[in-house]
Amino acid sequence: MSTKQKKPPKREQTEKEPRRKTPTFLLELPLEVHAGQAKRIRGHLEAGRQFYNAVLSEGQRRLRRMRDDPAWQAARALPRIRKHERAAAFRALREQYGFSEYALHAYAKTARQAWIADHLDAVLAQTLASRAYDALNRVCLGEARRVRFKSRGRGLSSIENKRNDTGLRFVLHTPAEGNQGSLIWKDDRLAARIDWNDPVVKYGLDHRIKYVRLVQRKASSPQAQAADAQGYRYAVQLALEGVPYRKPKHTVGSDTVGADVGPSTIALVPQQAAARLEVLCEELVADGKQGQNKLHWKASRNYEKTRRRKASKERKLAAHRKSLHGKKVHEIVAVGNTVILEKLSYKAWQKQYGCSVGLRAPGMFVARLKRTGAAHGRHPARSSHALDETEPVLSWLREMPEKAVSAALASVRLRRRSRAAGPVCRVSGGLS
Repeated sequence: MSTKQKKPPKREQTEKEPRRKTPTFLLELPLEVHAGQAKRIRGHLEAGRQFYNAVLSEGQRRLRRMRDDPAWQAARALPRIRKHERAAAFRALREQYGFSEYALHAYAKTARQAWIADHLDAVLAQTLASRAYDALNRVCLGEARRVRFKSRGRGLSSIENKRNDTGLRFVLHTPAEGNQGSLIWKDDRLAARIDWNDPVVKYGLDHRIKYVRLVQRKASSPQAQAADAQGYRYAVQLALEGVPYRKPKHTVGSDTVGADVGPSTIALVPQQAAARLEVLCEELVADGKQGQNKLHWKASRNYEKTRRRKASKERKLAAHRKSLHGKKVHEIVAVGNTVILEKLSYKAWQKQYGCSVGLRAPGMFVARLKRTGAAHGRHPARSSHALDETEPVLSWLREMPEKAVSAALASVRLRRRSRAAGPVCRVSGGLS
């Protein structure tokens, strides 16, 4: 007589835990590149440029066909309150016309043929296809008007891998081998200059390398230090697992700070300290000579020299601006560990205050502030992982009495008055 075995009890259904992304920070190391290696790298990047343009052209063709379909307009006509139906309609159109990241990966597999396969492996081709899809998807979502193809003169300035075990990878030698590192790509080993006395470098190289990125930058001239015959410098960016190194001089406060960023000013209102209104990146002074003497179209030797000098000035200005942004960010973080920001449209500022926004770059400053805040965990627990994003959390500034805010800002004056440098705080029953 057979006996029926009891079925095992069903496992209780539990909510699926969100997948947490490991935090990542970058460490850049300069590379020592010889003349032959530099020539091969330029050939690899040129192949990557043509491959990127080919994938971008194919994706643009698919996007246009998808938008020309009457079903696209029907999906757009659906009310936004019907989120699931609207998303399903757009998803079906994307699958029908092959407009997705994985569909472009499949196209990249077929496009990486003949001589391009000698320069790019499959993983690098996928990263370029993902970059092209991100640009096209911004156009599809209405965040950009058009995509930008890479010209031969502009070129491809960087290329990255997905992992560090094959293809483009960075190898760190053991102490017995010299305790140095090198970037390996194809048959070339590019030595990296590592300063082990730098605590930032020492801290970064103690972490696991997730993937690497090769960066090509234009130097002031071919005679510049560490530049090749075409006037380029090369560096490797290591994407490391963990949080970035924090120097002892950069302290972290515990206050809550309200920040109101304008086109050329920034107002800071801490809870427990004095409020202040400052000109953002006041030390930056635009070169008044730029734009007065227009360059001629003839590419003579003097023209090339003038263009290199202007490009060098712009690079120095950008580096100075980045340094001032970092200094101001650390000043804010030293006061408080929670920063309240208003959601603003920096594109509208670019149209209305072009020169001031272009010089001081408030949008880049806010992005730097968010990255620095996220690196130390100063943000609400609204995301699945605490190190992913920084968001505004409180609205106590709007509840402050008008007299208290007026008294806090009574002694604050603008040192420079211009069209774009106006007050960013308005007091009318609260702080706006």
